[in-house]
Amino acid sequence: MSYIYNNHMDKSNCLPCPKKCGRWEFKIIVKCPQTPTPPPTVTCDIYVTNIGDNTVSVIDGTTNSVIATIPVGAAPAFVATNPNTGLIYVTNRVDNTVSVIDGATNTVVATIPVGNLPQGVGVNQNTNLVYVTNINDNTVSVIDGTTNSVIATIPVGNTPDGLSVNPNTNLIYVTNQSDNTVSVIDGTTNNVIATIPVGNDPVIPSVNPNTNLIYVPNFGDNTVSVIDGATNTVIATVPVGNQTQTVTVNPVTNLIYAPSIADNTVSVIDGNTNTVIATIPVGNTPLYAGIDSNNNLIYVTNVGDNTVSVIDGATNTVIATIPVGNMPFGSVVLCS
Repeated sequence: MSYIYNNHMDKSNCLPCPKKCGRWEFKIIVKCPQTPTPPPTVTCDIYVTNIGDNTVSVIDGTTNSVIATIPVGAAPAFVATNPNTGLIYVTNRVDNTVSVIDGATNTVVATIPVGNLPQGVGVNQNTNLVYVTNINDNTVSVIDGTTNSVIATIPVGNTPDGLSVNPNTNLIYVTNQSDNTVSVIDGTTNNVIATIPVGNDPVIPSVNPNTNLIYVPNFGDNTVSVIDGATNTVIATVPVGNQTQTVTVNPVTNLIYAPSIADNTVSVIDGNTNTVIATIPVGNTPLYAGIDSNNNLIYVTNVGDNTVSVIDGATNTVIATIPVGNMPFGSVVLCS
């Protein structure tokens, strides 16, 4: 217990309760304000694939500087992480493998053969399974994250380009670029349970597990299709910038980021209204946006100028530009 201690000279202080009070003094028992406990610090590293020099740049999210460069396979494209294990998975398009990086040491700890021309990659952190689209095989490889081995190969549509995983429902959404469809895979049975028509040339999708909505960029018609995961139907089509190949969701803010290759901008979609609420200029030929949902930061790879633009999600402004490797492609954020 503490109290406000007043004397006859009208001085007040928060002090421990005394054993007794003097003749000219009185005490009022109150609860003094506690010193607030600062929120825990969340530190993050950003892993950026450089498709032109077969490396992954590791950016320190606190200093916005590259702290490591990791050699991987040939033509590394997209990247995903399992935050529970601290492992990062990189698809290497030319040598048909996936490099597994240990985030604690920033070294490659395994190289896994998959199908022909692997591209998209996603992780279900609840099951520790990794999913990889193989463009030339029309399949998805399923990797066991414990054994680093392929445990299943699932036929999907034509030219499967990207995928995204909803860990809450254990469903995987695969964009079939040549079919203009999305295949829905049941992660329990490894079977396709639905095929959903979308726009023209769908590429790299993203899921908001909190709302169970799936966002599919249609490169051929400059739109994003919004799929309701409960009904497997398109409930909205959102116009975005020119030549949008990827979208990424921040599940905390329910905002979706869609880089436009031709416009050198990022469209910000409000997931509540399915409308574009901001357009942010970034670097040359922006391709992909990695999301740090803990700190509300967005890391956009600019293929044309070998940089990463850092966007403050609260202000929709670029707060840093970071040089990385040759032709940065995909990015992912791992926090601790």
